[in-house]
Amino acid sequence: MGPDGRCAACGAHQQPHPSAQPHPAQASYAYPPPYPYPPHPHPYPGAVPGFPGGLPFGGVDLRRGVRTALNVLLGVVALLLMLQIAAIGQQRGVIQDILANGHPSSSTSDAVDDADSFADAMTVLSFLGMAATAVLWVIWFRRVRLNAEVFAPGTHRFGSGWAVGSWFTPVVNLWFPKQMANDIYRASAPGGPQSAPKGLLNAWWVLWIAANVLSTVGDGMSSVASTRLRRPLAGSDWESAVELLNSSLAVSGFSALLLLADTVLALLVVRQLTRMQEQRALAGPPAMPPVPPYGVPFGGAPYGPPPGQNPFSAGPAAS
Repeated sequence: MGPDGRCAACGAHQQPHPSAQPHPAQASYAYPPPYPYPPHPHPYPGAVPGFPGGLPFGGVDLRRGVRTALNVLLGVVALLLMLQIAAIGQQRGVIQDILANGHPSSSTSDAVDDADSFADAMTVLSFLGMAATAVLWVIWFRRVRLNAEVFAPGTHRFGSGWAVGSWFTPVVNLWFPKQMANDIYRASAPGGPQSAPKGLLNAWWVLWIAANVLSTVGDGMSSVASTRLRRPLAGSDWESAVELLNSSLAVSGFSALLLLADTVLALLVVRQLTRMQEQRALAGPPAMPPVPPYGVPFGGAPYGPPPGQNPFSAGPAAS
């Protein structure tokens, strides 16, 4: 058939076969754009600017939602601890008035009830705030532990599961979390493991251990004093029990003060470690050494013995 639709042999017009007509669906089909595809205009909430989707470099998770919530809860806990310290101070003031008078009176009894009610409310609120903070803390801690595994695989002393379990396992929770934090800091340091800062992390951990030890001591002293005050006591024994109760409040107040300072340091640790991991992710994977040309090993010399050396011994070649 010629270009005008006529048969080259007989000159008659030929109708094209229906199968030669393009299908309507094929004519209107829109093919996808070529690779690379354009970025998605709406990444999910929490994505870090500069990192599409918040997961750069092989799965490093730099989303800020958990960290922001953790910082907010740490601030709330710090406020509650300040109120708890004020409540303990009010209790101690009432007890000192009782010791000064030599016996409780009707006015001091009302003051004791008010101080105890305030202290009990602050203790419950502080416990609830710290429980919620502990949940977010272990989630954040496990996340930075997984990020550190991407930065320096195979260099950690504990598996990622211990990022949660180490905080709740008796006895080992005195040092396992700190060792894990040391490994995370070394792996996340942008300048290498030796450049990891240690002062803030060490201060945070020392205050955490000291606050918990003093809290346990204060609770024990308070329990002993309360048990003695429930029994009928003579004048000197009663005064001794009240003084022990006052001392227990002093220890508990100092413990709460240390815990307040430790909460502030925890905020700084979260900010510091997050900033380190963001900088480490921006630096990208470590540079690989240059690959030598084909046939040349990494030492730089070609295969075979150096010139002038006997290939069958360590001595020089025979002349």
